[in-house]
Amino acid sequence: MAVSSTTASSADGGAAREVAGIARLGKRTKLLVKRLRPGEIAIIDHLDLDRVSGEDLVACGVVGVVNCKASSSGGYPNMGPLLVVQAGIHLVDAPDADLFDTLHDGDPIVLRGGEVWRRGVLVASGVAQEPAHVQAQTEQRREEIGEALEAFAANTVQYMIQERDLLSGKLELPRFETDFHEKPVLIVVRGVDHKRDLKALRPYIRDVRPVLVGVDGGADALLEEGFRPSMIVGDMDSATEATLRSGAELVVHAYPDGRAPGRQRLESLGLPYKLLPAPGTSQDIAMLIAAEKGAELIVSVGSHFNLVEFLDKNRNGMASTFLTRLRIGEILVDAKGVSRLYRPQPGVAPVLLLLAVGILALIAVVMATPALYDVADLLWLKLQVLLGINA
Repeated sequence: MAVSSTTASSADGGAAREVAGIARLGKRTKLLVKRLRPGEIAIIDHLDLDRVSGEDLVACGVVGVVNCKASSSGGYPNMGPLLVVQAGIHLVDAPDADLFDTLHDGDPIVLRGGEVWRRGVLVASGVAQEPAHVQAQTEQRREEIGEALEAFAANTVQYMIQERDLLSGKLELPRFETDFHEKPVLIVVRGVDHKRDLKALRPYIRDVRPVLVGVDGGADALLEEGFRPSMIVGDMDSATEATLRSGAELVVHAYPDGRAPGRQRLESLGLPYKLLPAPGTSQDIAMLIAAEKGAELIVSVGSHFNLVEFLDKNRNGMASTFLTRLRIGEILVDAKGVSRLYRPQPGVAPVLLLLAVGILALIAVVMATPALYDVADLLWLKLQVLLGINA
């Protein structure tokens, strides 16, 4: 189906933007983005669209997004909707629509203002999110962030009480093949700017050679940059099969009661794994593993390091992430800090190139100067005598 973007007249005489494309449906945005192609329209079910998901949708090149939940519920200034509309993507909020029952993958649809049409039939109505309106709402919520902070603080205190054993260092770990003792560790999470930060850390990885740990989709990012993770931690729903088969040690993060959603996938692939039941998020577990096993330094890529990012993730588990950082803070460094402070060492190739250029320049000078040529010839004869080389 040809992709188009036009402006039509709405019922009230105003202009209603119109885009057309193929519908792709997915209730989990982080999985849907793996199937999206440029020019398509994403049908999602994502309350409070976060920044990372917004960046992923923009990177996919979609022309439209229909959210069957509120892209921003008003609790805090989540950045996802703003990133999407600022990229020129037509965003429609249709929280009362049953598009997951009405549409199928591959259906040709048209977004006309806040309406969703399929083959000339109106299937849903919502509200088109205009950039100026989304910008104004985001700024207003930044000024009214108090309630979100209060809820986050309350959840953090509750987590401290419920999971005091985890925070006090009583996490029972299995024996791992990966050696962390007195080594630097780089943990990559699919998060804010994780790909850009990983590129900036290439000299650090080359020179320091840290132990590489990928958290679910973060392991894919490592392989895309040409690095092989030593360990992959998570519920294994975001990492590709090729990544899981890369030879890394696999650690399935399970719920405290033993339920492990990722176990079934690894068993179906015939891959060995270790099971670690623990509260918190998978990135917390990866950091705690490294810290408990004696890592001298942990560099985190794509993780959450400021209050807005914690709120933007909008998950109860963010309390555990916050507290985990408090526990291992003395050895934890953000990737942005490392890339700004680390001074790369010159590699072997530049040194060899410089040496070769110097030798060639010296030879050229000697060949162009008869007196120096005679001296060089005499030195070469003496060297042959000393080394016992027959001319």
